[in-house]
Amino acid sequence: MEAARQAVERDPQAGSGTDWGYRLASLAFERLGRDAEAVAAAEEAVRLAPGSWTARLRLGAALRRIPGRWRESWAQATRAVRYAPEEPDPHVLIGDLALLRGEHRRAEAAYRNALRHLDDHPGARVNLGLAFLRWKRPRGHHDPAWPVDPRETGRARRALEVWSRQVRVLLAVSLTAVVAVVLGAGVTTEAGIGGGAMLAAVLVITLRQAHRVRLWPYVPGMLSRDPWLGVSVSITLLAVAAYVAAITTLPRAALPPLLGPAPEPVDGVWAALAALVVFNGAFVIVLRVLVEAWRGRPVRAMAEFTAVHGDRTARRDIDVTLWLMAGRAWSALALIVGMTVVLDEPGWAFAALAVPLALGWARARGGLALCLHQVLAADRWLKAALALLTTASLALGAAAAVPGPGLPGTAGGWFRLIGIGMLAALVAVFAARSAWAWWRGVPGPWRASLIMSESGDRRLPGDVRPPVGLSGEVRRAFTHAREVVLAYADSTGPRALAVGSVSSVGPDGELRLIAGNDAWEAAERDPRVAVFVADPLDRRFWAEVRGIAVGDTEAAVLRVTPEHVVVGEYPGRHQGRPRPG
Repeated sequence: MEAARQAVERDPQAGSGTDWGYRLASLAFERLGRDAEAVAAAEEAVRLAPGSWTARLRLGAALRRIPGRWRESWAQATRAVRYAPEEPDPHVLIGDLALLRGEHRRAEAAYRNALRHLDDHPGARVNLGLAFLRWKRPRGHHDPAWPVDPRETGRARRALEVWSRQVRVLLAVSLTAVVAVVLGAGVTTEAGIGGGAMLAAVLVITLRQAHRVRLWPYVPGMLSRDPWLGVSVSITLLAVAAYVAAITTLPRAALPPLLGPAPEPVDGVWAALAALVVFNGAFVIVLRVLVEAWRGRPVRAMAEFTAVHGDRTARRDIDVTLWLMAGRAWSALALIVGMTVVLDEPGWAFAALAVPLALGWARARGGLALCLHQVLAADRWLKAALALLTTASLALGAAAAVPGPGLPGTAGGWFRLIGIGMLAALVAVFAARSAWAWWRGVPGPWRASLIMSESGDRRLPGDVRPPVGLSGEVRRAFTHAREVVLAYADSTGPRALAVGSVSSVGPDGELRLIAGNDAWEAAERDPRVAVFVADPLDRRFWAEVRGIAVGDTEAAVLRVTPEHVVVGEYPGRHQGRPRPG
């Protein structure tokens, strides 16, 4: 940042100098966390070079960190793509902005466009893998396009989460106490009255947390963008309704005192209501783990991660993706075990042998041969989980292969017991790995540990690329020429217009053309133009500057930012082949 500041201050034409120093300063401010100053420096760079795709890219990258300015960032990114469609970085920024909003298909298309121009772009590869996984950022409840501070929506989300947690725990404890009182003393009416009184505490909690939600118009959008927040709120409302129904329909005969006569069967509907109130938290946890494991296409994502496995972010995402695949395999084995028990058909356990085959196929298709040993060496918990999965699959397959009913005490029964034990041990390993990650503050084996790539590798970012300069002879040609040709393309093909002259050449090589309405209209249709000039002092010399044309209505000139310069000479006797002798 200090070097960029000195470069700007030492510019011999301060106030109308190059945009390069401001772009470097903006990047430095951004990495220091000073987002407002980063935006101000990037806006100055755009003012100095409105046709520079690098300046537009830098401004778009800085704006995306400012709450409520996502749409402006998107506008700058699309303009950078329009100015330089052959460059990968503008497409990557488009993909990043789409990924932050959860628009995965649009993000995939943008990253693929970037990879067409640079196949080994690490940011595009990693973030394309996240798009395949249907990744959502941790603050998924907040839409970056909303004109509100994400801290405000974060407070509203926390208030909803606290309300849901407190209400569900209170109702579960209250219903458990009511059932205990009925079983112990047999006073059904009094227990029901006491349970109903707890609804007053629920009302107090609701009013207290509702007062903290100050963005009620955005709450429906938050619930739709964050499905698990919506599930938490919905299941809380269901738990309240189930609690009221369970309290008002306490079965007298079904819940006698412990020292009384034998209990009659409890009504199935009442038991379902009580289970919903007491065990809803465990149900949501299990549902979330399974849904998060089966969401997205991890094998396709793994192929993108392993393509740039030297990147630190890619290695982290590979580890998390392997845990997600292990969760899929575990759920498949648990389903197979459940089917064999419910259907009493040991032959169903043969399907467990498909799990190691599927893991081997994923290893080959995902390109894990390049880096699997490195990932397993860094995460020994993952190595243990994969070993348990393989052992459980083989044990269940052996239980189906051994002839007999597979009852306890037989060979088939022992193999089945070993397989179930391995699955239980895998749950313990996952819990221990999660607890260790929470305690150490390191990435855990869950989807929330996936992160985007910020393209912070050794490759020079596109938004700090130096501008294209003009040599002294090219500057002289444009300054003194009075016959300048502007070439552009429209729907009918290439066209050329004669413009008046070049009024001035900026310190960064920007050309300011005095042109007619035809040239302005051509630049508005397609800003990618080429300016051709012949040296008036030496007719053999010519120059062509390809760049981006942007109209400046205040100065009444077309400002052309150079992107590529071609210099040549006309053929003549000076280029002729020398005669022999």
